[in-house]
Amino acid sequence: MVTKADSVISFYDSSTLKEIRSFQIPNVVASALSPHGTYLQTFQKATTPQEKNVVLWSVETGDPVYQQFQKNMTKATWPSIRFSSDEAVACRLATNEIQFFDAADFSKGISHRLRISGVAAVELSKAPGSHVAAFVPESKGSPASVQIYACGKELQSQPLARRSFFQCSTVQLNWNNGSTGLLVVVQSDVDKTNQSYYGESKLHYLTTDGTHEGLVSLRKEGPIHDVQWSYSGKEFAVVYGFMPANATVFDKKCKPLLELGSGPYNTVRWNPKGKFLCLAGFGNLPGDMAFWDIIDKKQLGTTRAECSVTSEWSADGRYFMTATTAPRLQVDNCIKIFHYNGSLFFKKMFDKLFQADWKPESPDKFGEIAELIKSVDSMKVEEIKSQGQGSTSKKPASVNPPQKPAAYRPPHAKNAAAVQAEVFSDNYGRNEQECAQKQEEERETKGEKGS
Repeated sequence: MVTKADSVISFYDSSTLKEIRSFQIPNVVASALSPHGTYLQTFQKATTPQEKNVVLWSVETGDPVYQQFQKNMTKATWPSIRFSSDEAVACRLATNEIQFFDAADFSKGISHRLRISGVAAVELSKAPGSHVAAFVPESKGSPASVQIYACGKELQSQPLARRSFFQCSTVQLNWNNGSTGLLVVVQSDVDKTNQSYYGESKLHYLTTDGTHEGLVSLRKEGPIHDVQWSYSGKEFAVVYGFMPANATVFDKKCKPLLELGSGPYNTVRWNPKGKFLCLAGFGNLPGDMAFWDIIDKKQLGTTRAECSVTSEWSADGRYFMTATTAPRLQVDNCIKIFHYNGSLFFKKMFDKLFQADWKPESPDKFGEIAELIKSVDSMKVEEIKSQGQGSTSKKPASVNPPQKPAAYRPPHAKNAAAVQAEVFSDNYGRNEQECAQKQEEERETKGEKGS
């Protein structure tokens, strides 16, 4: 899917690069594609409440299959209609309720409703789409809460799990594969300890069978920078604490499995095969990256990718891509692809780069890492081969040691330095002596003419 100028959204076959269908949608603000590419969802600027500005389109036919009005769009409310990974379940957040649909036939309308007073955010479990998590903010002295319900109409009489907490402004809801566990990052705007200007955050964990509802015990105080489940859904990694941040891998019972040390990190990316993990410090951090083998519990290498905006593993788990994109950064736009041990595979510069993504593939179609064929060999871009292929020593060396940036020198200082070098050089002294001798000879010549 490609969004073009003049409100045009086009679809291409990623194998043949041929255009399949194009949509002309005036005043489009946002668009989203369903997991299997069956539906396109668009949000347009609405002029009247009667205008249905959220439209669900069939990509195959190009016809709208469902329309509704939505006053505004936020990160918590978009996409308006949420799908499970297999597109078997679809739901949307409405006032005081969650509405469910038959994802195969939206012409049937709403199949059933789950009434939850004050609900402000929902997250549908992905694989399978068997459960939905709902967030209800604080209200009139009542604490905020996150509740888990089954998606089936006959199973929604009571929540399967519930967790309440005060001092909560926003939440991030993270389901695992298998839909058995939910990680909840609770963020408050005010830190009562006055240690952080950005408020404070806590990590909670709930299970659908009700066996665990509580805080994840962390070894260091400070914010939750990032959290991610492994592809198997049996482990999760957390980057947390004041800088230098700590990183820890936990099992699904919240027991620590591996301490990854501390450093200038705020990002964790787990490779789809579950074996490797990348810790990184992007955004306002210098871009340090550390690559770990979680199974063998050892660090493979370190490197740096400055000014990276996005980062992600390839589906086969062998390569890690970072991208510097506009409009976040208007200069030095590029993509870099690293081996799983941190060595640079290739780099490509762009005058302007807006987005970079891997072609979507299921990790299950690839074998183990040692047996995989390189998936990016066919990419016709300038390739920069790296020297190292990892380290066999116990303490890994940096495979791409970062270069120390040169000190800033204002333009006028460059000329001053050149003049200074000339003044204090040997040539300058010789030139001065030659000029004195020449002047003496000119004076003697004038004297002889005068006599």
